[in-house]
Amino acid sequence: MCVSGKKVTIVGLARSGVGAANLLSELGASVIVTDKKSRQELEPFLGKLNPGVKTLIGSHPPEVFENTDLIVISPGVPLSSAPLKAALEKGIKVIGELELAYQTIKGQGSRVKGQGKVETSPSFLAITGTNGKSTVTALLYEIVRNGGFNAVIGGNIGNALTEEISNFKFQILNFDFIVAEVSSFQLETIDAFRPKGAAILNITPDHLDRYASMQEYINAKCRIFLNQGKDDFLVLNADDPMTEEILKIGDRQWATGNRPDIFYFSRRKEVNGAYYKDGLIHFSIAYSLSRIAFTLDPSAFRIKGVHNIENAMAASLMALVSGCGADAVAYTLKTFPGLEHRLEFVRELNGVKFINDSKGTNVGAVIKSIESFNEPVILIAGGRDKDGDFSALRPLVKDKVKAVILIGEAKDKIKKAVGDITEIFMEDSLDAAVARGKDIASAGDAVMLSPACASFDMFKDFEDRGRQFKKAVMEL
Repeated sequence: MCVSGKKVTIVGLARSGVGAANLLSELGASVIVTDKKSRQELEPFLGKLNPGVKTLIGSHPPEVFENTDLIVISPGVPLSSAPLKAALEKGIKVIGELELAYQTIKGQGSRVKGQGKVETSPSFLAITGTNGKSTVTALLYEIVRNGGFNAVIGGNIGNALTEEISNFKFQILNFDFIVAEVSSFQLETIDAFRPKGAAILNITPDHLDRYASMQEYINAKCRIFLNQGKDDFLVLNADDPMTEEILKIGDRQWATGNRPDIFYFSRRKEVNGAYYKDGLIHFSIAYSLSRIAFTLDPSAFRIKGVHNIENAMAASLMALVSGCGADAVAYTLKTFPGLEHRLEFVRELNGVKFINDSKGTNVGAVIKSIESFNEPVILIAGGRDKDGDFSALRPLVKDKVKAVILIGEAKDKIKKAVGDITEIFMEDSLDAAVARGKDIASAGDAVMLSPACASFDMFKDFEDRGRQFKKAVMEL
């Protein structure tokens, strides 16, 4: 993709918008960024733009969508918006920041490595799923680095990939792997994106305020293997009910003889890949003319919980198929501390543990988190509803949740779903919810923030919510 001398419109500033705008300007494009938010809201990002990048703040003038050669949109911008639909009807190319990064990297040609041997540009290892993708992405990145490979991490975690290309002054082209977390929003706007290895960790209801149906959400996730073929591989969750639908979509898409190698992870049955049995993780991977077989004891891992057994299997499986050794996998799992806002231990006070799980932004994530506890849980939940089915929480709330403390826009809806099976408290702020949790907890309980909702009714994002929770806990 050649953009030198072309007019490019970036829709949506924020992190990915800055990365895309700066990369395109470095590639010689004439770049204009448009965003409906106010200049005050966008101040942290405006100062990061390269000189020469033009901005239109506070509105989306129609002419910037019409008088352009290419439109690059941020993940939060839906393709269904009227200006984008009009641009598409005129034949103007619309892609996302992920696709821009991919085409930039793949468009730079091959590299020479050792003995004059020509190799392709870095391989993409891409992870999607409703829950767990940030942990799996970070864990995979650490494994491949400990395995002796040069890698960069980005996408829906950390920096935008376009920003990383600029940060590394294009030396990223000499790396072995690009490890990318990709969301359904990002996958909506891919075109040529073809990861060497892809994983769909799970699919549970989420973002149904954006998608017209669950099927539409599944279809978006499955775009991760849209361009994959027989030289690539795909990792799937054998225990997820949606995996059967994923395979149906794949079989309709893959031409005869062009199906990627498929490996599975499971906590319930033996599979070609990784599975949990008798307290151990068994790796049994057969592909091409190779076979990998060994076991690991998850009690030695730093990250705990049943969901992290699944995360460990998925990340390790991707790393092993990509050429990492068993030693790198074992070492990383023993040392990897987990991520902020994902079942993060904050402190213990008077025998009560306080846990920050602010990344639990949907019902499926909260279910996984509650499953990880043996002790009684006092759950702090609520926020902006994403059309979630909170009634799915009922079995675990009944069995494991001592009380639920609700905040935010969705608190009445959640109360209606579970209020008859446990004690409910309604609070107006996160600080008040934390104080209430301290008051009603007894030694041996765990007070956990796991909202099952988006954060935007009360906070800047889930990170802001998690940090405010930790601040409130430390001030008790």
